[in-house]
Formats: sequence, structure tokens, C-alpha cells
Amino acid sequence: MEGYVVAMGGGGFLAGDTRSPLDDLLLSFSPRPQPRIVFLPTAVGDSERAVGAFREAFATRECEPETVALFGIPDHPAERVAAADVIVVSGGNTANLLALWRLHEIDAALRHAWQGGAALGGVSAGANCWFEACVTDSFSADLDGLGDGLGFLAGSFCPHFDGEDRRRPVYTRLVADGFPGGIACDDGAAAVYRGTEFVEMVSDRAGARGYRVSAAAVEPIETRCLR
Repeated sequence: MEGYVVAMGGGGFLAGDTRSPLDDLLLSFSPRPQPRIVFLPTAVGDSERAVGAFREAFATRECEPETVALFGIPDHPAERVAAADVIVVSGGNTANLLALWRLHEIDAALRHAWQGGAALGGVSAGANCWFEACVTDSFSADLDGLGDGLGFLAGSFCPHFDGEDRRRPVYTRLVADGFPGGIACDDGAAAVYRGTEFVEMVSDRAGARGYRVSAAAVEPIETRCLR
């Protein structure tokens, strides 16, 4: 049976919150009590800053953290991803992430891990990637729709719904023009799925929310605050 997906609009350890309850939640969905957690910083070019933030955030948690890099000389990346219990993906460039993952067969490894019960998650690009489509700044700051996601989850996703001025108007316009509807998350909010089924919306701060976005409306989703 497929594991969980925690799709975060923004926040977590990459935003400087090393004890984020969103990261704790993702870790709690591991199929094992001492999970092997793999970090994929592909979307930021395997940035040392991102890798350092991951190490700091998870060094004191009950887990076995490791980073899988694709730049330089990769070290059996697909095998390591396929064997993980929890996989967390950085924000950054969604289109570049998807291209490199497919080149190195990370897409198939992620599906294998997830279908075996692994928990998947991430912020921004690390949330966009699980859906069929998303709103992204991969091509320009004006934002665009990208319809080439992994497709583990149906529909589209938009992060930073309250954090960037253009996100809401661009997403609603795209959906009105025929782009797949879906889920939007404020910074600090996350959509939780078990398998392909939506479970709940959570947040790490008061006021952060999630929304269902269709051509007809933007509807707030009841959101459980984790703090």
C-alpha cells in the first residue's frame, strides 16, 4: 500500500525552523520506528546550505539521515532512494528537478519507495513534484503552469499561496482557463495524503491555511494547527 505524502506550501527546516512540526509529522509517517530519511536537494543544485540545514534539523531526531546528490558523480542514487523510509525534497526549480530525476531514474525509485509504504514530502518544488501539474517559477518570475509532474497525486498544486503576490491570481487564472484544479497552500500549511486520498490540511502557525481551487471558486479547507 502506498505511503503518505506531505505537500508543504512553505516553511520547515529550509526556512530556518529546525524543529518544525511539519517535518516531525512527515517523519512520523515512516513505516519503521528508526527511519532512514533521504534528502533530495536536486531543485537547488545540491546546495551545501540546504544540505547543512537538513543535517542540522534531523541530527537530533530519531532517524538515520542521508543526502542523495545528483550533481558531480552520483553514488547509486536510485538504489538509495528506493530503499528509504522517508524522503524529503527541497524547494527550488521544479522543472529542473523533474528532468534530472527522470535522467537518473529517481522518478521510478520514488514510486517504488512510496508504493512500499515510504513517506514523501517537501516544500514548494518539493510539494509540486508529486502532483500532475503545478504553478512554478521554474521558467520566469511571472509564474507558469507546469503539466509534467510525477502524477502520484491527481490535479495541481500551488505553494506560497499567501507568501508571494502573484501566486493566487496566476493560479486562479490558469484554472479558469482550463488548467487542472487542485490544492493551494499558504506558507506554513501542508496537505496530507495517505496513498492518493486527501487526509487533512495542517499548519505550523495560526492563520496558515489550505484551499481547494477550481474554476468556480477558491474554497478554504479546515486546517489543523500543529502548535
